[in-house]
Amino acid sequence: MSTKPLLAGCGSTPYPEHDLSQFPDALRGKRILLCTESFGPVNGVSRTTLMLVTHLREHGAQVAVVAPHNHTKHNTFSPPPSPNLGPADKQPEVRVTGYPLPFNPELSIVYPVRNSTLYSRTFGDDSPPDLIYLASPASLGFQVMLQLRQQPRENQIPVICNFQTDLAGYCEILFPAPLSQIAVFAFDAVQSYLFRHSSVKTIFYPSRFVRRYLMNQNVQESKLDLLTRGVNAELFNPSRRSEELRKEIAPNGEIIFVTVSRIAGEKGFDFLAKVAKEFDARGLNFKLYIVGGNRNPDVEKDVQELFDPLREQGKVIFAGFKVGEDLAAAYASGDVFLHCSVTETFGLVVLESMASGVPVVARDEGGPSDIVQHGDTGFLVPPHDLDGFVTKAMKLAQDKQQRLRMSKDARAAACEDTWERINNKVAWRMADTIAEREHEQGTTPQSTQAMSATAQQLVPVYGWLMMNNATRELLMRRIVDARLMGGLGVIITFWAVTGCYMIFTEILLWVKGRMRAGERKAVVAS
Repeated sequence: MSTKPLLAGCGSTPYPEHDLSQFPDALRGKRILLCTESFGPVNGVSRTTLMLVTHLREHGAQVAVVAPHNHTKHNTFSPPPSPNLGPADKQPEVRVTGYPLPFNPELSIVYPVRNSTLYSRTFGDDSPPDLIYLASPASLGFQVMLQLRQQPRENQIPVICNFQTDLAGYCEILFPAPLSQIAVFAFDAVQSYLFRHSSVKTIFYPSRFVRRYLMNQNVQESKLDLLTRGVNAELFNPSRRSEELRKEIAPNGEIIFVTVSRIAGEKGFDFLAKVAKEFDARGLNFKLYIVGGNRNPDVEKDVQELFDPLREQGKVIFAGFKVGEDLAAAYASGDVFLHCSVTETFGLVVLESMASGVPVVARDEGGPSDIVQHGDTGFLVPPHDLDGFVTKAMKLAQDKQQRLRMSKDARAAACEDTWERINNKVAWRMADTIAEREHEQGTTPQSTQAMSATAQQLVPVYGWLMMNNATRELLMRRIVDARLMGGLGVIITFWAVTGCYMIFTEILLWVKGRMRAGERKAVVAS
């Protein structure tokens, strides 16, 4: 069992320590190109990225956001422009095209796009970014990194990555064998190849689970740095507890278990369904309140059916999407929070539950292992120990005094760090990385010229080939394009295989939907 404190973790870094209560003055006015795979739908990665964008803009950094088109039209947001930077066109938000994943339309496979196009559409042809920040890189982030490594070193804009999504873990759960093994191998190989390049200066990781994964992919330890998440302790607060909502959920005083998650197979709902049925088999008087949804109704319906007949009996309630104060009330009105996903790199919902004063029972895998203090703020249970999970959850449900004690400890632990300090840490790393590149550029030209002259003396053919600047630029561009297309070919092949499986998934979901519609008509007719 993990007994590490909330901010457990370590990272080796050459950068100096800074006062995280202060924003770096050197970052004001700098151009940051922020690329994210999801921006708009309300999920953990989007919320974290939104807060960073807002924080940077409020302190004077020029942040341009690049993200796939939003295929969902509900519960979305747009970052406010900074009042310090003038018109909003100086802080653009560029949307690129892609194909939405059928099991999670909030994410898309982005079609090929050139870095030069992103630069021109954000800061202009004559003003490339000072730094690129990749939030949870996948199809968009991979393309950006792949193109950068094909450029001459002096043209490689430094990159900072925030590893927030376990793509390989999702593939292992979502795809059938042997496609799952192929997908995991491909993601491991691609991420290892891209992250180890010199243009990637820092990779923020949220938990020891992710650190171990990156180290196993031979990513340099010097690049890794711990970056946890903060929580809005004012919004997620025990004071949001609603007796009216509790009476609506549990009119007969049943114990209320709460789960907040996107409704999808990779979120551990098969395990949660077994837990709920075991509660019922052991005679526990309970209600399970599940907050969340999926933009694909067929996927959501498949998950809901896992809980039959308890759902039909009213013991399991699917509440749908909730945001803001409604979400905060849902957290705080529960007695025990159940977290069954084993693919979370951090687990922001666990931290939000703790801030709401609700102790947690979680499977000891991924990010929650670093958040939950076993025996103090909740319980951690081995990932496949169904009996142990049920026993710990029932222990909390039946021991009110222990729940109250853990509630206070959970609230205190969740409030140890703030979003301001976390976002300032990112800002300082950005400022240090830009300063390092500016220093390198100040010392590069003379050595580059000397090396070029030496090369021409030693290899006369070199001078003959490169004597014409236009010819040289054309040749170099073609070489870069050839290498780029070779690398993109590998990624595109993988996405093509994934796309074929997605098409198969969509057809399967459509057939299931038609069958359900036919069954409903038959019931009505009878």
